[in-house]
Amino acid sequence: MSATPAPRRRLPAPWLCALTLCAFALQTDDFVITGVLPALARGLTVSQAAAGQLVTVFSVVCAVAAPIAAVGTARLPRRRLLTTALALFCVANFAVLPTSSYAALMALRVLAALAAAVALPAVLAVTAQLAPPERRGRSLATVMAGLTGAVVIGVPAGTWTGAALGWRATFALGGVLGLAALLLLRVTLPPLPPVPAASLTARLRPLSRPAVLVTLLAAVVAVLGNLLLQTYLAPFLYDLCGITATTLGWLLVLTGVAGISGARAGGTLVDRWGAGAAFATAAAVFAAATAGLALCGALRPAPLGFVAPLLVIWAAAAWAVPPAVQTRVLALAGPEHGPQALALTSSAVYAGASLGGALGGRLLASHGTGALPVAAACCAPAALLLFATAGRRPSDGPSETETSEAGTSEAGTSPA
Repeated sequence: MSATPAPRRRLPAPWLCALTLCAFALQTDDFVITGVLPALARGLTVSQAAAGQLVTVFSVVCAVAAPIAAVGTARLPRRRLLTTALALFCVANFAVLPTSSYAALMALRVLAALAAAVALPAVLAVTAQLAPPERRGRSLATVMAGLTGAVVIGVPAGTWTGAALGWRATFALGGVLGLAALLLLRVTLPPLPPVPAASLTARLRPLSRPAVLVTLLAAVVAVLGNLLLQTYLAPFLYDLCGITATTLGWLLVLTGVAGISGARAGGTLVDRWGAGAAFATAAAVFAAATAGLALCGALRPAPLGFVAPLLVIWAAAAWAVPPAVQTRVLALAGPEHGPQALALTSSAVYAGASLGGALGGRLLASHGTGALPVAAACCAPAALLLFATAGRRPSDGPSETETSEAGTSEAGTSPA
């Protein structure tokens, strides 16, 4: 009797590959500065704290502009919107090559952030619109792999490019990625009509529920604690271990892989224990890892063999937070406001990133790199207190356990 042949694995559609590449390019551009921060600061003759504000500005613009752009561009055809936004993104990155002014680079980062704020929500909407209903979840997960892949591949690649060719080449790499995504989208993406979009008032309506607002504040504080260290990881590790740019690139690969594993583990903990216990576990591990890094800072120079495992634990714990936050927000907001609440969660992440970059810059300028992990460790209990407070507030939405599965599946669609 002949064996039944195994079903052939379906390859992703060309338009899905294009959208995934678009997400990869946008997310790489968001965080790539962290790998070239010292060289960029030297090249522009500014402090590393000032250079870190380039990350802050990018995150602030994305947090504020994304929900507004989603409403303001709802009537535009999707392909034209995406290609226009990507063209603007490419111009903003390639224009860095002749730039020698900090103010000019700051303006270009604002331009790139505006393009990203328009493009990324559209990428997700188009994916959901084009994917067959039975493959919608897998298609969204494929696009989100572009976001996580940016952490594992894009940011280290930008770091190595900057080390070999100078920090401006890192932005040129972002422009090349954006151009490749633009061309692939033009060839593969079919014409699509605009889709109805909720008004800005509807998008902000979940904030009228105090428990949702407190949960989002917990997310802001948690991400703040992560990004105030991550933004200035290069100067911190240089002072701690004297690492080179090449070694930093490999460490970013390692922490990126750890982050992806942490996100998956966070989703599993939500399913098994609930959002409250999952968040508490992630916060406790994060605090322990950053406290260990703070101890290394006090005893520097520290051996890389001791620091690297702490970095892995820190990254995994930081990425384990979003599944718990999104599950709790979905439960508190209710199914009728779920999409709007999750959009606000993304804005909370960007807000925390911007505040983390700003606070980290002040700490770096006034107290040195050793203050960064100390402050990061202090953010964890504050975030946990806010999250626990939100869990004790009454809600007229469904219970947390009723939406934990849905929340976990959505959690994989948003990076920490």
